[in-house]
Amino acid sequence: MAKVCGLARAADVAAALDAGADLLGFLLHPASPRHCPDLGLVSLAGDRAVLVVVADTAASALALARRAGAGWVQPYLPGPERARAAALLRQEGLRVLLPWPDEPDQDAPAADLYLWETSPRATGLLGGSGQGHAMAFPPPGPFLLGGGLSGPALAGRLALMPPGVRGRCRGFDAASRLESAPGRKDPALVSAFVRNAHDLE
Repeated sequence: MAKVCGLARAADVAAALDAGADLLGFLLHPASPRHCPDLGLVSLAGDRAVLVVVADTAASALALARRAGAGWVQPYLPGPERARAAALLRQEGLRVLLPWPDEPDQDAPAADLYLWETSPRATGLLGGSGQGHAMAFPPPGPFLLGGGLSGPALAGRLALMPPGVRGRCRGFDAASRLESAPGRKDPALVSAFVRNAHDLE
């Protein structure tokens, strides 16, 4: 499975769809260069759309998801609101791709998939940073691997996982390493990423 995240332009959505991306991520966070100001782009991805939400409460995350119309939600919320959001979104029939930073001592809310990514403690950033991680604290269930990925890096990262962890890996997530400039995807890099991810299935 290949998730292309941080899509903010119609041309980039088209490139990800043409490449065969399984999931397409749309970030609602104005502070990011990958913020998607046009929620109409979400509908172009259909059931492959993932709304990446930065919110303060579970209720506000649900409201944003309903407004956007995406079937998948990747929620970033503080403290116990993270677990509340995961439960509420799933209760409302949405699928949850739950961020799982590579750090110890986390609660483990139920999710449809986890996104194993670099810890904000290491990067100072919430969510994608373009930096890899040590893969020291795996999620409790099936996951996508994120963190500084591009097409050529995928096989090597997968090979570094212990077999029991590797068996739970369902694919990969990439954003900044697929860009020609912040917020602008390079179609060749997107295509190579998707192709490499699918070759490893």
